[in-house]
Amino acid sequence: MAAAAPGTLGSLQAGRARLVAACCARLGPGWRLPGSWTSPRMTWARGWVPAAGGAAPQRSYSPEVKTEDELRVRYLEEENRGIVVLGINRAYAKNSFSKNLVKMLSKAVDALKSDKKVRTIIVRSEVPGIFCAGADLKERVKMNSSEVGAFVSKLRSVINEIANLPVPTIAAIDGLALGGGLELALACDIRVAASSAKMGLVETKLAIIPGGGGTQRLPRAIGMSLAKELIFSARVLDGQEAKAVGLISHVLEQNQEGDAAYRKALDLAREFLPQGPVAMRVAKLAINQGMEVDLVTGLAIEEACYAQTILTKDRLEGLLAFKEKRSPRYKGE
Repeated sequence: MAAAAPGTLGSLQAGRARLVAACCARLGPGWRLPGSWTSPRMTWARGWVPAAGGAAPQRSYSPEVKTEDELRVRYLEEENRGIVVLGINRAYAKNSFSKNLVKMLSKAVDALKSDKKVRTIIVRSEVPGIFCAGADLKERVKMNSSEVGAFVSKLRSVINEIANLPVPTIAAIDGLALGGGLELALACDIRVAASSAKMGLVETKLAIIPGGGGTQRLPRAIGMSLAKELIFSARVLDGQEAKAVGLISHVLEQNQEGDAAYRKALDLAREFLPQGPVAMRVAKLAINQGMEVDLVTGLAIEEACYAQTILTKDRLEGLLAFKEKRSPRYKGE
């Protein structure tokens, strides 16, 4: 194999350096590359007040739900402190994406991404048998072409914001997840579903294509050939089929309450809670960014991300807790 020309190698190295620098920049002010980094410094905004609290939500399925109740944000307490649940609650429209729901979701995500107390986010439905049926087609038929384009662009942006949240995200799919609903789930780090759930990118049935990231995230999740097959056919999978192709990580038999996937998501979130908060954030960033580049650049990103943990108080606390044979008390510092 011929060696790369010096200029070419220099350009490649410079490009990798820019990618790693961009990776660090996403961690916020104060994060530096190895060799120039200083003590990590992060600034946070206070999270907005949830609509309801407690670890055992009371569901409401009334068709008269007010628009401000279409998305419920709950900060769980006690042993679940640090877990936030985003619950979609548009029963009368099968949890489909309306302009109002997209606006509310954007507002919630904007608050969550800078809230230091948030450790894991679960996206679920408050409506039995439905996760999210995609776009609100009754609203869509009233839009002109320019309005449709603007709406899809906004929805794509919100789904991207969810994908870029710094903490672990889990989609709990206890029912129908079609079109934009599956795209929402694909933006989450982990997906769990009930065996009775139905999932698919069905847009080609309407002579359109997935517009919320589905053509990009589905191939990355299950491979290009199978993703093409599912999108071309608009096929809908059940939970067992979705698990078999790697679309979801866990499949559960549905329970009488209709929340088997949510309960599994809670179990997973509880497993994440004891870990170092800064480590969780940079681990997610290293994985996400590294998967988009070649291995050499990915390893440089990993090195840069690892460096951000070295001077943290949490790292010293972890070593001290190990020495004293006790559970660590991490503060995200």
